[in-house]
Amino acid sequence: MTRHLALTVTDAVADLLATPDTAPLSPRTTTADRQQLAYGPTGIALLHIERAASGLGPWQRVHDWLAAATRQPFTSGPDSHPFYGAPALAHAVARAAEHLPGPYQRVLDALDVQVAADVRRRLDAAHRRIDSGLLAELAEFDVIRGLSGYGTYLLHRHPGSVTLRAVLDYCVRLTDPITDRGEELPGWWTASGPSGRPDKKFPGGHANMGIAHGIGGVLALLALAARHGTLADGHHDAMRTILTWLDRWQQEAGRGPVWPYWVTRTELGAGHLAPSSSRRPSWCYGTAGLARAQQLAALALGDTGRQINAEIALATALTDPGQLKAITDNGLCHGFAGLAHVAARMAHDAHPSTAGQLNAAIPGLLSAVCPPDTDPADTALAMVQDTEAGPGFLNGAAGIALALLASATAEPPRSAWDTCLLIA
Repeated sequence: MTRHLALTVTDAVADLLATPDTAPLSPRTTTADRQQLAYGPTGIALLHIERAASGLGPWQRVHDWLAAATRQPFTSGPDSHPFYGAPALAHAVARAAEHLPGPYQRVLDALDVQVAADVRRRLDAAHRRIDSGLLAELAEFDVIRGLSGYGTYLLHRHPGSVTLRAVLDYCVRLTDPITDRGEELPGWWTASGPSGRPDKKFPGGHANMGIAHGIGGVLALLALAARHGTLADGHHDAMRTILTWLDRWQQEAGRGPVWPYWVTRTELGAGHLAPSSSRRPSWCYGTAGLARAQQLAALALGDTGRQINAEIALATALTDPGQLKAITDNGLCHGFAGLAHVAARMAHDAHPSTAGQLNAAIPGLLSAVCPPDTDPADTALAMVQDTEAGPGFLNGAAGIALALLASATAEPPRSAWDTCLLIA
């Protein structure tokens, strides 16, 4: 019943968001947020692409949302990134073109040229920065704004390309240590706070662990590329370097292992983490995203023990009241729907000894999003009209619906919409 209710809510969300002209949403979605994959029409189009690819909805809805997104030109070059502008549009169009190539191929070819130019420019800047001995910025390498995000697009769009190999070469080089003020630091250490801006709370910078903004995303990209058979020199050693770092900072909390969101300069010097409150096991930060990245790396390296440990880490988090209490929303990024989707993705690849534990936890997560005995239409309308989360992809209704669909059917997405999250 829980899975059926989740699917019914998904249908209702899709119907409410059928067209930009009739959807109950703020004009901001198609104006100020027009180029944002996270909040705008391209993210909502992903919901309709997945449903159309699965035979659950019409392609006309896809056309309408992409048309709403592209009534004006999209930003490319230095002001764009994987979740904003032309690269973000490229992800949505590529997901549609895989199933309906004719109408989208010309625009996708043009977007690919822009993406390749952006990647070359970013790689040149990154290597100049490393050559100069300067610390990285999060936006250089992360999934949302940086080269890991570009890498996952290339991996699924042009898996054998020279450009992808160049990105992987960079990721390997990023794992080489760097010296700052006489101290050896991980190559991905940044001088900023987690926002990407200078922060008095992080006077010596930090090493970001998350999959969205930190080294977890680089690990996931390297692992996925290795599983696709695309390797750079030093590829496996780079993965092991990141895994060793994660092992160093692993903690026990409640019933199983957890990883911090980041490590500060003070913590690095002390050799241990400062006390902290329970942190949510989400995709963007924490156990869920990092467990998936480690599972993928273990599968690529043939390390069954590490694979099982990663799967157990998520399975225990999903039954730990302390960790679950820290989750306060339903969104894809850091809410219950996203947690259910990561769990479903991990269960699909899991070792037989742990797959059952992961699958058993999913109905409870779905119930947190769609409580039993609630009206599906009311639930869907509340999601779409949520003024804080909005109707979009990363935090809002469209992303929740996508996660519910995949989790409730226990089938990987047909359109591979979640490749932009570097979990597949």
